[in-house]
Amino acid sequence: MRRLFAQLIVLGVGAVALVGLGGVSTLLDHRRPDAAITTDSTTLASVRAELADTRHELERAHQILEFASRYSIPADLSTQIYDIAIAEGIPAAVGFQLVRVESGFQNTAQSSAAAIGLTQLRLVTARAYDATVDPSDLMNADVNLRLGFRYLKDLLARFDHDLPLALEAYNKGPTFVSAEQELGRDVEGRYSKAVMRGVHKRG
Repeated sequence: MRRLFAQLIVLGVGAVALVGLGGVSTLLDHRRPDAAITTDSTTLASVRAELADTRHELERAHQILEFASRYSIPADLSTQIYDIAIAEGIPAAVGFQLVRVESGFQNTAQSSAAAIGLTQLRLVTARAYDATVDPSDLMNADVNLRLGFRYLKDLLARFDHDLPLALEAYNKGPTFVSAEQELGRDVEGRYSKAVMRGVHKRG
């Protein structure tokens, strides 16, 4: 947590510095000869790009700290969940709620159905993405989160980006959910509602 606070301070100072540089560049544009305008414009564009990157990092750090505080989890775990969810195309809020509901943020969690780790993946599911994975690998947070979130992303694509339906498929299996749909049955239940409730509360 201290490390993230330090990052926020550094990034904040950087943002102020970049704003100052932007102001200096603007003044120079008015005072230098026309021959220097192109160079100044290039410098200003570079400064603006750096400022945009700094703002992005500030927002990322803010979100990570907010999730860490909300779920009372270590900052390093919050960072892992946030970054991997974004990298795999899953909304961060959904990623955190999925992990909370599945494992209570316990990396070594195991269920009676042989589901393992933070996202409670079964070995057969994990090996559909990485044939070399073994049970101990699924207790590695990076591996488990990456494969679990990728599985959810694939379920979203399969079920037309219907998040509650994809979540039910994550919990009950896509074959079961598809069969229930063909029978005209409503498959949205307690699992998807539990995940979505937490996502909505954040909003």
